[in-house]
Amino acid sequence: MSTEPPPGSGQQPPEDDPFRKQPPQPPPYGGGDPYGGGSYPTDPLAGMPPLADSGRRTLARIIDLILVGIIVWLLTWAFGVHEYDVGSNGASYAKSLGQSLIAAVLYIGYDTVMMAKSGQTLGKKWLGLRVANLDNGSTPSVQTNLIRAAVLWIPFAFCCACIWTAICGGWSFFDKPYKQGLHDKAAKTVVVSTR
Repeated sequence: MSTEPPPGSGQQPPEDDPFRKQPPQPPPYGGGDPYGGGSYPTDPLAGMPPLADSGRRTLARIIDLILVGIIVWLLTWAFGVHEYDVGSNGASYAKSLGQSLIAAVLYIGYDTVMMAKSGQTLGKKWLGLRVANLDNGSTPSVQTNLIRAAVLWIPFAFCCACIWTAICGGWSFFDKPYKQGLHDKAAKTVVVSTR
């Protein structure tokens, strides 16, 4: 298994990167499969920090929702965009689409930019969590973070915010063995503890 970032990421993690996956250590009994089958099967998580608790992941997401939600609210208020305008002539959905578009762009941009730097949003940083590539433990590329954010935030902004967030993020409470949300599965990432 390579410790290099996935092809096309355009970046090489430095040798002293503290988040880079460490090579797996041989078993204490001398190596090899204990049942005589040749090589020992490798675990994608070998050498990575422990997986993050789903409760802490949820709390980090709530913190990020509040932080970006305040900015979305301020921008939509400044531009006079409201969720729905219902008057005697019917309901206006154009402004609702505008608010959804602003929310989607800001949430996707926030997640993508913040996590491309260190694998952490502010909520994750404050709670000692980070996103890592499942295959090598490195910080995900911009493309990987964009996929992860799009799967989470596009349905959130345009369709069913509460339901989709509960399904997508709540998936990590039941997923075995990697505790991945649906957005993690789409991007092939995991969330690990940094503490």
